[in-house]
Amino acid sequence: MPRHNFARNHLIHILNEVKGKTLGEVDVKNVFDKTISNHKVTGIAGDVIEQSVLGYPADNKKKPDLIVDGVDTELKTTGLKRVNKQANSDEFELDAKEPMSITAVSPDYIVNEEFDESALWHKLEHMLLVYYLYDSQKTVIASEYARFPILDYQFHIFDGDDKDILQKDWELVRDFIRKTKEELDNPTSRYHEISRLRENMLFMDTAPKYPNPPRFRLKRSVVSAIVKKHFGEDFKFSYNYTKFKSYDGLKMILHTFTDTHRNKSIKQIAIDLGIKITRNKKGVVNKSITERVLTAAFGSTSGKLRKIEIFAKIGIIPKTIAISPKGARTEDTKLDAVDFSEWTDTSIPFEDSNVYNYFANHVLLFTIFQEPYADAALEENVFLGFKRISFNDDFIYNYVKPTWDKVRELINNNNLMVSESLNKYGNPILNKSGTKKEATNLPKSKDYVVFLRGTGQDSTKKSYTVNGISMYQQHFWIRGKFLVEMLSEVDFI
Repeated sequence: MPRHNFARNHLIHILNEVKGKTLGEVDVKNVFDKTISNHKVTGIAGDVIEQSVLGYPADNKKKPDLIVDGVDTELKTTGLKRVNKQANSDEFELDAKEPMSITAVSPDYIVNEEFDESALWHKLEHMLLVYYLYDSQKTVIASEYARFPILDYQFHIFDGDDKDILQKDWELVRDFIRKTKEELDNPTSRYHEISRLRENMLFMDTAPKYPNPPRFRLKRSVVSAIVKKHFGEDFKFSYNYTKFKSYDGLKMILHTFTDTHRNKSIKQIAIDLGIKITRNKKGVVNKSITERVLTAAFGSTSGKLRKIEIFAKIGIIPKTIAISPKGARTEDTKLDAVDFSEWTDTSIPFEDSNVYNYFANHVLLFTIFQEPYADAALEENVFLGFKRISFNDDFIYNYVKPTWDKVRELINNNNLMVSESLNKYGNPILNKSGTKKEATNLPKSKDYVVFLRGTGQDSTKKSYTVNGISMYQQHFWIRGKFLVEMLSEVDFI
């Protein structure tokens, strides 16, 4: 089947004409007709863009879909979701709905490839990204996509630094397969280990797990960073001289910073680096100082780590631990907000869920401090170094999946409940607002390593509703004692 030639200006005209219209409105080829008998058609949005907007049938070729002004160009139709910037806030930003699948991991081909001529780079080198809004707080059947609006499009090219990172990721997989083929008569017996390489991949992962045919995917965080930049997000802080292209490069930067500042107080590091210490109305140092110490390692003395573009892409989550004088630290650690929309769809397997992808593709980077004495002021805490934690399949299946299964059981069987919280005398506990404190029967820390806990500032405003039950925005948390045990088994960077 021949590929599809377009002049760039003509393509821009076509796409400008459909911006703001729904997928149903532009479906002149009646692509949505197939959803009448099949509610679970996958890729329906992409089919509409290909067949009804650009006018060519779908195909599964290894080569890019389009030729635009003589340049091979891969078309990707990508769903975006609105995400509240903060709990109980009306402000939102756009995030990618899911990782972006690129091309198959083909062991028989990849071993003979170099990156510049690889099937993966042929797909990634020039891309046309068409964005639509997944305008629903719950999972919908395929026909419902007809009401989703087309937001925008962009021609995307990775810069040289991003290309180098993609190449490093790809080479991890290529070299593993090469080595396995050289060492074993039956290399397929180790191909399941390909999924373990993700903890050292910055921009990509592979899914699903072998023996299912795995594919290279751009992490959801990478796609979200591309989206945010396209829609006006200002990544203010560069990482200039501290550029890195692999986790080994990241470790070197952090190790160098630690060698310079280990055993110094936060106050002394701030003085050394010219970081301004801010205080609240009570004169207490703002907790943001701890993250600013981390960003200082990458050439920025203000702002948040996610404002450094590469960190927005690779999905590193900064966390801080202050160890007590006795070496203890038991506070639970808050992670991502829970999106209940997909949990009501029993057809979604765990491995395709955002929950799985969050834990599989994010790394926790801990900045670790020591309290010099009990009740020491924050700025007196002493910097010890950095530790990195990633979540392997054992953690995900032993501690994340049980929580996923329990929540789905509660929601889908209408067993989710809320009850009054009582003190030891059996009396209702009151919030500061005077309302009675309530608790759901969602997984709690006493029973689960990964559990759910609500976050809100005003007990009278519970804006999140599941099965008719009002509650705070729920987040995933990791039990503090368990996290301390994980960290104790990890060396400082």
